[in-house]
Amino acid sequence: MNRFPLWKYILIAVVLVVSVLYTLPNFYGEVPAVQVSPTRSAIKADAGLMQQAEDELKIQKIPYTGAFLDANSVKIRFANNDAQLKAKDALQARFGDGYSVALNLLSASPAWLTAIGAKPMYLGLDLRGGVYFLMQVDMPAALDKAADRYNNDLRIQLREQKIRYTGISRVGQTVEIRFSDAATRAQASKYIASTFADLVLTEQDTGGDYRLIAALRPEAQKRTQDFAVQQNITTLRNRVNELGVAEPIIQQQGLDRVVVQLPGVQDTAKAKEILGRTATLEIRLVDEEHDVTAALQGQIPFGDDLYIERSGQPLLVKKNVVLTGDYITDASPGFDQQSGQAAVHVNLDSRGARIFKDVTRDNVGKRMAILLIEKGKAEVITAPVIREEIGGGRVQITGMESAQEASDDALLLRAGALAAPMNIVEERTVGPSLGADNIKKGFHSNLWGFAAVAIFMMVYYRVFGVFSTLALAVNGLFLVALLSMMQATLTLPGLAGIALTLGMAIDANVLINERIREELRNGNSPQAAIHAGYDRAWGTILDSNITTLIAGVALFWLGSGPVRGFAVVLCLGILTSMFSAVTVSRAMVNLSYGRKVRLARVSI
Repeated sequence: MNRFPLWKYILIAVVLVVSVLYTLPNFYGEVPAVQVSPTRSAIKADAGLMQQAEDELKIQKIPYTGAFLDANSVKIRFANNDAQLKAKDALQARFGDGYSVALNLLSASPAWLTAIGAKPMYLGLDLRGGVYFLMQVDMPAALDKAADRYNNDLRIQLREQKIRYTGISRVGQTVEIRFSDAATRAQASKYIASTFADLVLTEQDTGGDYRLIAALRPEAQKRTQDFAVQQNITTLRNRVNELGVAEPIIQQQGLDRVVVQLPGVQDTAKAKEILGRTATLEIRLVDEEHDVTAALQGQIPFGDDLYIERSGQPLLVKKNVVLTGDYITDASPGFDQQSGQAAVHVNLDSRGARIFKDVTRDNVGKRMAILLIEKGKAEVITAPVIREEIGGGRVQITGMESAQEASDDALLLRAGALAAPMNIVEERTVGPSLGADNIKKGFHSNLWGFAAVAIFMMVYYRVFGVFSTLALAVNGLFLVALLSMMQATLTLPGLAGIALTLGMAIDANVLINERIREELRNGNSPQAAIHAGYDRAWGTILDSNITTLIAGVALFWLGSGPVRGFAVVLCLGILTSMFSAVTVSRAMVNLSYGRKVRLARVSI
């Protein structure tokens, strides 16, 4: 009556062994490491790079405990932080600016566990330490960029359709087109309305000047703003990948804010520099028709901006943007073959290459300014003379002050241009010692909670309480193993979820034990009471867990950040508790009492 078939015992044993193996890496902790990764897409991390890194460490007599290849980086472990910092400096000097050398933390688990894919859970910012940023997207700037884009597109389209206009410019977040007569304006209005569905057109007459004002529709403005936030989140993820951060948290908060959490980051200054910079690229033509001296006195021509080159020379640049960083597919640091100066080599997509080719063909002999825009401030990097038509979609940007600047700018451009500038409105740093203290407190809370539950169960239900306690311990093992297999990120709310799961999981065993007691009081034999207790309690256990699971799924679906982490642990804990409380505990009961044909009494 109370016996399991052999395959069930084998299944439980296999699940236990696998759970132990995948839980073990969490007890080995982490060791300091250095990560070396190429900054150019054409270069791949391989065994040769790893050998060069090891040779350099041997030359510098810096001891290390191991090195291995990752997806696109070489990671080297060290015994202490001193060796880690010395190795970072040595490897940075050895590989130069073509590679990113960053500090990291790696699992200290043995190689045989890593070989079978057993890795520890990632620890969140509050447990591991790291950096927290709250960044705000500049929404007016996003709409300004959209207006600039439409300004350029309308200019090109009207020119291709041979619709004559006397002037076109961006005024605020609208585009103003001027015509010499009403008929031409009507022709342009009809074409624009059919081609640009997101624009709403308004006609204005000022004396003999016929104007057409194009503005984004409200729904298009909202779509543009939403796109700016999502594009910035994608760009930030790319930049974080360049930093080599494991399991970062990058998510939207509210309408225009983005939360960035970088667990385990030690080089906080570098992280802030890369994430905080909002570099975008713009290519514009230089206005050589007007006098720059008059502009210095405040008489800046309409449609121009006044900048100071890095050489200190003033420069008038047309506001019309020929090309933006949106067309960049790749960027890598390098050097100009002729002058030897640091440079950035940029590859454009097909549309960008076509635009750049047309612009350079139509403006041979004129100067073209390349601007790097950071946090709303534009700087002219270089303003070369266009000698000939440039095709092929490959552009070289010179004028960098150092190789490090070329490397940083290439990283930013390669990771993608931000759709709108972002400002860091809040910054927090969690030290590793505080994270270790949080881990200690969280572990102790789970341990003492488990001990209290175990004592109560063993005192109140005797031997069956021992079975319930062992099943609860197995449930905790299953839960940690599952989180490790999924490479989930464990945070303080996650630890709270584990504690809550352990407290709730025992409810199933309480229901089973009380049902067995009730069957014994009704005069059933011990064997019949055990069988009825497990079978009849199952329906109640299933109902109660499903309702809790629904709540957990709702938390995961509607929540964000720590709330979702809590929900994941809660849902997984419900599933593991149903298996351990019913199947594992009954297997122990069956092994203890199931083989006795005539069972006089049970200890419950």
